[in-house]
Amino acid sequence: MENFENVIFIMAILIGLSAVADKIKLPYPVLLVAVGLFIGFVPVLPDLSLDPDVVFLIFLPPLLYDSATKTSWQEFTASIRTISTLAVTLVFFTTLAVATAAHYFIPGFSWPLAFVLGAIVSPPDAVAATSITQGLGLNKRVIAILEGESLLNDASALIAYRYAVAAAMTGSFVFWQASLQFLLVAGGGLFVGVVIGYVFTLVFSRIHNNPIVETSLTLLAPFVAYLAAEHVEVSGILAVVSTGLLITWRSPEVFSYKSRMQSRAVWDTVIFLMNGVIFILIGLQLPAIVRGLYAYSTLDLIRYSILISVVTIIVRILWVFSNTYYQQLMAYKRNATDHEEIHWKNVLIVAWTGTRGVVSLATALALPLTMPSGTPFPNRPIILFLAFVVIFATLVLQGLTLPLLIRLLGVEPQPVEREEEKELQLYIARSVLAFVKHELPDTIDKEVQRQIRIRYERIVERLARNVSTISKAGDSPTDAMDAFNDLLAAQLLISDFQQELLIKLHKEGKFSDASVRAAEQELDLSKAQLDTLLLRSGS
Repeated sequence: MENFENVIFIMAILIGLSAVADKIKLPYPVLLVAVGLFIGFVPVLPDLSLDPDVVFLIFLPPLLYDSATKTSWQEFTASIRTISTLAVTLVFFTTLAVATAAHYFIPGFSWPLAFVLGAIVSPPDAVAATSITQGLGLNKRVIAILEGESLLNDASALIAYRYAVAAAMTGSFVFWQASLQFLLVAGGGLFVGVVIGYVFTLVFSRIHNNPIVETSLTLLAPFVAYLAAEHVEVSGILAVVSTGLLITWRSPEVFSYKSRMQSRAVWDTVIFLMNGVIFILIGLQLPAIVRGLYAYSTLDLIRYSILISVVTIIVRILWVFSNTYYQQLMAYKRNATDHEEIHWKNVLIVAWTGTRGVVSLATALALPLTMPSGTPFPNRPIILFLAFVVIFATLVLQGLTLPLLIRLLGVEPQPVEREEEKELQLYIARSVLAFVKHELPDTIDKEVQRQIRIRYERIVERLARNVSTISKAGDSPTDAMDAFNDLLAAQLLISDFQQELLIKLHKEGKFSDASVRAAEQELDLSKAQLDTLLLRSGS
């Protein structure tokens, strides 16, 4: 009963903060963590602990699944080389750098314990990165890289963490075995996720016009993928990500418009609550962590905190710049004509956006309390404290300064996506006009056909004036109750044609996922209005 009251208490604070968040002008994760810190140090308020098992099983799967469903498959695959180096190589490099600093500059940190700390603080957080960069108008490729990295790096960090903890517990570590195990765990997680995603899309394709069941299944999918993968001892995180990507790729084909609209509304609410609760809980952990630090002086804690935080941040900056320009140098040597040069401003933004979050704290809290001999796990309090400091430092320092950095660099919001949406609208309008002229059935009244044709001719004319570059749009092939019913029938046929056209464009990748998704949402709303009119005319 007490835990239930605490959850209600946190949700009440969360909902109240959301009402004033825009006025405070702080990144949402930073605001929530700060409030959690305040709550934690108020004596009369509840002392809440974060159970790592709850994080890994209840919070992490839906949060990762939601991030995967909002990631563009085309942009993800186009940047897969950069994403994989950030999500794998940089995670291990950060682990090594932090471990080296901890081993040589913090007393009592053996190599295994130092690697435990390094693995804990190495992965940037998917939720924090998405929340902080949202609405900043960043380059599409920058967003794809940051989102893709944060989706995959948790698996690398957790595998490194498990082996570091095992080495600390047993005193032994075999590098080649760990490397082979990493490949098996990662590859197995991806395979399980693809299988689960395929099964769910098959089920979705057999369900017709049942939004409640379809939405419920989308809520179930991330948990099934995670548990299935963990049951066979492969990466549950990668299983959830690959399931989410596959279902998103097939969603225009397998979901009805009602299911898409309802699913979006439900998921937006669920993720809002989960994000809020998890960031407040992060802030609430510090008081309990501080109570275990009686063996350290305040000056020592400050020194260690600055050391690990600076190493974590600087390593990412150095690695991102050096790796980016190394790849460009190799491309020039190969005379790669398809290589896209990345502006140094975008490289700096990627390098600076390394906010840590819930996975780092959950792995720290999951550290064993005792060794096999029954003695306390060495340096557990200071590891927990340093993990929290890195999370807080990256969230506050990088989260608060990222908008300022973007303004100082003179990075303007990208108009490309809005322009592409207009191009897509023009493409669809021209295609519909061709459909009305050549394929609309003769059973539709001729006067209705003429009115529809005039309407879409005007739409095409208006869009053509507003689209400055129409290379993608190209030259595409566009009162009585009976007349009203004919008009509705024609609009239904046109809506079906538009849906098939969007599915085709989605598969071809001619337009970005974001633009296709925006057009799909407009079409869903149009279909909902059309259904309402049909019900009224039928009555």
